[in-house]
Amino acid sequence: MDTHPGHTLRLTAAQATVLWLAAQHVVVDGEQAPYFAGVWAIFGHGNVAAIGEALHAAGDALPTFRAHNEQGMAHAAIAYAKQMRRRRAMACTTSIGPGATNMLTAAALAHVNRLPVLLLPGDVYASRRPDPVLQQVEDFGDGTVSANDCFRPVSRWFDRITRPEQILDSLPRALATMLDPASCGPVTLAFCQDVQAEAFDYPADFFSRRLWHPRRQGADPRELDALADALRHAERPLLVAGGGVLYSGAEDALAAFAARTGLAVAETQAGKGALPWNHPNALGSIGVTGSSAANVAANAADVVVGIGTRLQDFTSGSRSLFPDCRLFQVNVQAFDAHKHGAAPVVGDARATLEALDAALADWRAPEPAIDRDAVAAWHAAVDHATRGDDATTLPSDAQVIGAVQASFDDDAIVVCAAGGLPGELHKLWRTARSDGYHLEYGYSCMGYEIAGGLGVKLAAPGREVVVMVGDGSYLMMNSELAGSVMLGLKLVVVLLDNRGFGCINRLQQATGSPGFNNLLADARHQALPDIDFAAHARSLGAHAEKVANLGELREALARARGADRSTVVVIDTDPLKTTEAGGWWWDVAVPEVSDRPEVNAARRDYEQRVRMKRDLS
Repeated sequence: MDTHPGHTLRLTAAQATVLWLAAQHVVVDGEQAPYFAGVWAIFGHGNVAAIGEALHAAGDALPTFRAHNEQGMAHAAIAYAKQMRRRRAMACTTSIGPGATNMLTAAALAHVNRLPVLLLPGDVYASRRPDPVLQQVEDFGDGTVSANDCFRPVSRWFDRITRPEQILDSLPRALATMLDPASCGPVTLAFCQDVQAEAFDYPADFFSRRLWHPRRQGADPRELDALADALRHAERPLLVAGGGVLYSGAEDALAAFAARTGLAVAETQAGKGALPWNHPNALGSIGVTGSSAANVAANAADVVVGIGTRLQDFTSGSRSLFPDCRLFQVNVQAFDAHKHGAAPVVGDARATLEALDAALADWRAPEPAIDRDAVAAWHAAVDHATRGDDATTLPSDAQVIGAVQASFDDDAIVVCAAGGLPGELHKLWRTARSDGYHLEYGYSCMGYEIAGGLGVKLAAPGREVVVMVGDGSYLMMNSELAGSVMLGLKLVVVLLDNRGFGCINRLQQATGSPGFNNLLADARHQALPDIDFAAHARSLGAHAEKVANLGELREALARARGADRSTVVVIDTDPLKTTEAGGWWWDVAVPEVSDRPEVNAARRDYEQRVRMKRDLS
């Protein structure tokens, strides 16, 4: 291609977009690679004629993957980016109307989790010649509104392409947003369908191969000095590792800093695996779904340093876990660094840890910085919770987790999202590799699991990907199981059937209400459905079987490891049992008045707990 300055290429806006996307490159593990690994597409009017034509012409330069559900394909794209530690990403294109708005949930998920994805929904005619077109949302008071305006609050960058030359500015802005560690998140370019097909004489050098280098921002020296001084004078300091540690590639820096200083490290959901589970300085998970060792240390700490965490309520125990400490927040995003009245240290996790290690070269944490007995007691509690006899029927989620963990080596990647399983996995899954634990728990989105597993497998095709999913999430979204079979991307899906929404049923009862509308048996019904999940999975092209106990589960997982395509293993579980060890309070508001004595008692307990919250005055 002739890309000399002054030369032009006459292309449609869709062709130019595809050509530009294929020309963007990054460095991953020392090798240059295209930033966009491909485009997920479900075609309809609004993207099939122009974007579809352009993607077909691109071929392997920008591969196109067919999906079955727009939300599911966006989940797969987001999961790919998460597993790639935000170094690479994918795009998604849809028609206008329901095709576009089906991606809204996924856009919100990416926004909450700070994950990059490029969304290219079709839009109405910029010319308005045929208005209203099929599926067009008409606003009675604003002629510029379309359904895609719904993406504005869940996009880090939003633009509507109403002229073909606008992509010369909008595409570079989109990628700059996606690759910036602080602003990283979903970008939506609502692409008017007539504009996609319009031609323009684009500068040829616009399509030159470009290599992007994400920045690594160091901390302000004053903020770093304040943190170093606080640690020097701390008696009971604690580090809390979040997802920013993994996205920064700071695992080695964290391990070296913790080992040299003796500092204890707890992990959020997104940060789990920042240290191997058996690292001498690892206390395990923190917060509502945390280990007893980490939570006792956090509650007693006088200095807590969050590294790359947005401090959501599960991490902080709804601001009750460390009420009397000095809180520091190391984060590339100032918005997060200032949360909860923290002293901010705005900077990249790895760069800040390395600078902090140098600043504290002659310092070690006061002894005993880590309660070894508490850590040993927690490991014993994990062993107890996950142990189950092979003949155990209706096992707990924890016992299924134990059987699954024992069936795979440390290279396997576990994937999960919503319900009770994420809490159990956060407590109990023993992560040996920082990229072996893939949980979507920022948005806690039911239906992410199988589609997310597909994206993970795209990112790590040589590793076993184990999806753990409840029956409720499976029923919400399962169609990308067929996609995994079609693409030859094998998943092992462990489906825990507790016959309803067991996690929320337990929460409902804990707040004083009777079981109502969560378990199938407690919902309005004339007959309880006898759902054959294994038959359903087989109908989508996967191998599938239902097992009766933990012993059969282990045998089925051995067969799944050797299978030639995705396999679903179904096991009935106890909807009422959960791991009692560890954990912390979570602020779930209880009705202030009720006719039920159980609710009133729960309210009194709730009011006592609220008084434990961190005082920011």
